[in-house]
Order: sequence, then structure tokens, then C-alpha cells
Amino acid sequence: MNTGRDVAALVGRVALALIFVISGFRKMTTMAATSGYIASKGLPMPDVLAVVAIVIELGAGILLVIGWKTRWAALLIAFFLLVITPIFHAFWAVPADQMMMQQQQFMKNLAILGGMLMLYVAGPGRFSVDGSDARVQLGTRLSDQRR
Repeated sequence: MNTGRDVAALVGRVALALIFVISGFRKMTTMAATSGYIASKGLPMPDVLAVVAIVIELGAGILLVIGWKTRWAALLIAFFLLVITPIFHAFWAVPADQMMMQQQQFMKNLAILGGMLMLYVAGPGRFSVDGSDARVQLGTRLSDQRR
């Protein structure tokens, strides 16, 4: 067992998740503003889309923190980022004074998307519910083989 890698996986997973947990909670507590911002982008059903965003950000973010269904949560967030990033951070279509900030936000989301894909590939590490499940399942399989 490599404890250093497992600690790094835990810290990395939580660091990636926090932006979504905090953002999802903020959206939930400022629902009208969230819906208004979504509507300002010309999207239909802003109240429904706000709820979807909250469920994905808060729900999948919490799943990442605890490390349960981690790969699915990471894929869901990656897909979410793939959809929303060009809509909400279209740096190529904003006034010049907003371009740099929107490009930075676009690139931040792209980097997080890459982190989510890496989390999907590498898994959550030993310090996670998924990691605990794998050890229990492995132990069960080994004990079954001994019989």
C-alpha cells in the first residue's frame, strides 16, 4: 500500500470537489439570481436548469468528497462542464474588457474537466467509500478462494 499516493488522491479529489459543493450550495441559497443568470444566457426553463445545476454540482460534488460512485460522479461533472463552459464562458463573444476574465474561466473549467477525466481513469484512491468497497470485495473473493 502506498499511503502517500492515497493521501494525494484524497486531497486531490476533495480539492476538485469543493468548487462544485460550494457553487452548488451558493446556487441553492440564491435560486432567483441563479435562474436569472441562466435566463440571461437565453436558455429555456431557467428554474429547471438551475435545479439541475444544483443537483449535479452539490450532489456529484459530495459524492466526490466521500469517494462513493466516484467515477460516475467525475464523468457527470465532466459532461456538465463540457456543456456549460462554452455557454457561460464564451470569451470569443464578449466585449474586449471581459475577454481575459472569460477566457480564464473557460480554461479553468477545461482544466477541471481534465482532472475529472483523470479521476475517472485513476479512481478515488484507498481513502474513499469506493476504495473501502474494493478492499472488502477483494477480501471476500480471497476468502472464497481459500474454501
